[in-house]
Amino acid sequence: MQDINIKDFIIGEGHPLTVISGPCVIESEEHCLRAAEALKKIFGDLGINFIFKSSYDKANRSSISSFRGPGLDEGLRILERVKNELELPIVTDIHSPAEASAVGEVCDMVQVPALLCRQTDLIVAAGNTGRVVSVKKGQFMAPLDMKNVVDKILSTGNDQILFIERGTSFGYNTLVSDMRGIPTMQSIGYPVCFDATHSVQQPGGLGTSSGGQREYIPTLAKAAVASGCNCLFMESHPMPSEAKCDSMAVLDFKDIPELFTTLLQIYNVVNHQR
Repeated sequence: MQDINIKDFIIGEGHPLTVISGPCVIESEEHCLRAAEALKKIFGDLGINFIFKSSYDKANRSSISSFRGPGLDEGLRILERVKNELELPIVTDIHSPAEASAVGEVCDMVQVPALLCRQTDLIVAAGNTGRVVSVKKGQFMAPLDMKNVVDKILSTGNDQILFIERGTSFGYNTLVSDMRGIPTMQSIGYPVCFDATHSVQQPGGLGTSSGGQREYIPTLAKAAVASGCNCLFMESHPMPSEAKCDSMAVLDFKDIPELFTTLLQIYNVVNHQR
């Protein structure tokens, strides 16, 4: 399996657990900085490698009136401040090839959203940044279909690739998680991250916004770690009820220590670490 290098740690087989977390969207500069600082302390106390994630633009929203964030220029300025002042690796998502270069100049990892994972120009642009490219498996795709995504990224000379499993569409407004997808995608040769918060999302479930079942985040996260995932993705918020994006599917900061204490124990058993 290809090792993925992020700042001063590695994501891959046999390496310590890494978590990608943060508010779904940048709600304000102050909110973003405070959230990143709090999460750095929480995961630092747990001894877990941490990558901060937040979006400058949530382009894939249910409603035209949904909050989208500060936009590319302002959002990257805020994320760069988080990166420099808190010395954290950063990831954010792109939605068009034109955004990739600017994001690559600031972020350590460039994320391709699940709904856009078949967009060749977007994938190639992400690869051309030279940064780690994390690609969410589309809700409509089989795990082995991700091999085609890999070939597109490798065509740029970039082999720093991370898959993210985030559930599969099941009927209307529902996702299910098939844990067989984790070892299946790992067999392609790259680490797999499990997105435990978007996997409990109910897309469009509230009509003008997505619903979610936050109570099942621990269940799916434990199953994914037991299934051998190399990394966890969990969007989080200090006050989920006030979150401007995915409020019903983000993890509450206060629930992180207890949950990740358990997840770390499972991860260490699966990976024979102490």
